[in-house]
Amino acid sequence: MANTATHDHAHDAHDHKPQGLKRWLYATNHKDIGTMYLVFACVLFFLGGAMALVIRLELFQPGLQFVDPGFFNSMTTMHALLMIFGAVMPAWTGLANWMVPMQVGAPDMALPRLNNFSFWLLPFAFTLLLLTLFVPGGAPAGGWTLYPPLSLQAGDSFPLTIFAIHLMGISSILGAINVVVTIMNMRAPGMGLLNMPLFCWTWLITAYLLIAVMPVLAGAVTMLLTDHFFGTAFFTAAGGGDPVMFQHIFWFFGHPEVYILILPAFGVVSEIIPTFSRKPLFGYESMVYATASIAFLSFIVWAHHMFTVGMPLAGQLFFMLSTMLIAVPTGVKVFNWCATMWKGSISFETPMLFALAFLFLFTLGGFSGLMLAIVPADFQYHDSYFVVAHFHYVLVPGAVFAIMAGVYYWLPKWSGKMYDERIGKLHFWLSTIGVNVLFFPQHFLGLAGMPRRIPDYSTQFADWNMVSSIGAFIFGFSQLLFVYVVWSAVRKGAPAPQRPWEGAHGLEWELPTPAPYHSWETPPSREVVTKGVMH
Repeated sequence: MANTATHDHAHDAHDHKPQGLKRWLYATNHKDIGTMYLVFACVLFFLGGAMALVIRLELFQPGLQFVDPGFFNSMTTMHALLMIFGAVMPAWTGLANWMVPMQVGAPDMALPRLNNFSFWLLPFAFTLLLLTLFVPGGAPAGGWTLYPPLSLQAGDSFPLTIFAIHLMGISSILGAINVVVTIMNMRAPGMGLLNMPLFCWTWLITAYLLIAVMPVLAGAVTMLLTDHFFGTAFFTAAGGGDPVMFQHIFWFFGHPEVYILILPAFGVVSEIIPTFSRKPLFGYESMVYATASIAFLSFIVWAHHMFTVGMPLAGQLFFMLSTMLIAVPTGVKVFNWCATMWKGSISFETPMLFALAFLFLFTLGGFSGLMLAIVPADFQYHDSYFVVAHFHYVLVPGAVFAIMAGVYYWLPKWSGKMYDERIGKLHFWLSTIGVNVLFFPQHFLGLAGMPRRIPDYSTQFADWNMVSSIGAFIFGFSQLLFVYVVWSAVRKGAPAPQRPWEGAHGLEWELPTPAPYHSWETPPSREVVTKGVMH
């Protein structure tokens, strides 16, 4: 006991936090940087969401109502760039910053100053991107894929957009290197790779994907830049270039990017479902191998986005079959989550509700992905609202719901306060109803032939567009409840116990609540590691 008291006293003496603005500006503590990432992601989520509401407001009725077609195209482009690079990816990095050191028994991230640098690149990158709204010619309007020749016809926004993408990419690569080094070098004694929490596993694999593909995006946009300003002709047909080559390079980045956005969600759900089922995760090792298989396959399916460009038959068959193959490891994961719940003692707190919605709706998005994988069918679906419905089912009830589930799950440990379960559940139900009213009708619109990225449409599409827009406003405004729940919990929530969830296992729950400023000053013993491992 005396030793413990001495240790606590020593811990208190070292637990000094910088105060005021300096604490955040010069932050090297993984929790502070994680918090900044999460707040940044939340701000960009609302900005990107406001742009989505402009899109849905314009599409509420046929005819041009509120914005001109050029600005509409800018909104679709900016909405995607903000949501992918500004909301979902920084939110996952924020969760990784908070949880990876706590889960592996490390005192901090391996490279704390690099961590600070990788965060502070982002505000500058997105300031540049948002400034394009005010330059001559307006914001980028070539879609988030930036396909030439359309993207090469942009005004003054073009170089700003390319530079912003480079900064985002550098930030992602540095953050990924930090996660890899932390997990590989700083795990507690006795924690092998195959008894590491699944959130750490999914982030480790995601980090390798980031390191592999972000330079590919950098190369593609740099080639666009030289085509625009320096007279090269990589993608300019008049100079002997090939615009389709850009698509190949872009989607070689773009398809692994989809898994960068969703793999950490698999990790979060694999933490939450066992906790609220009060059972160990079914098939832990098969989950690890399935995640690695998905990551590997993500590199060899890119051209399924390009079935309509005139690909040779052998190429079409290869990309169709390899795309269908991804359904196998994904099916393993879905089966394991269901098997974990089977005969479990399930309770339905807010994190579990979001995890269950993820499980059902992400699977639905996966099924529509299988439909898109079939070449002759894809000729009909391509560039229609069916594709919009598919990828939003994967990314909103997939990635975004999993982020919210993670915040609700770990917030008591972070803040030492419990959130209001009633308002949390209200937020869940409004979000789930809103997201389905928003995106499900878009399947019907796509099957009826409505193209994506159009500001106007014929009256045959009017009814479902109106329904979809109503869903958008329900979903969008219900996210204000999320901010209120988190804010009120941090400000005046009831004190949280050390282990707020009865079935929770893992090293993070062995720490005091709220988590101390420095997580594991001395690495946890093998006994604590063994006790914390659930599978």
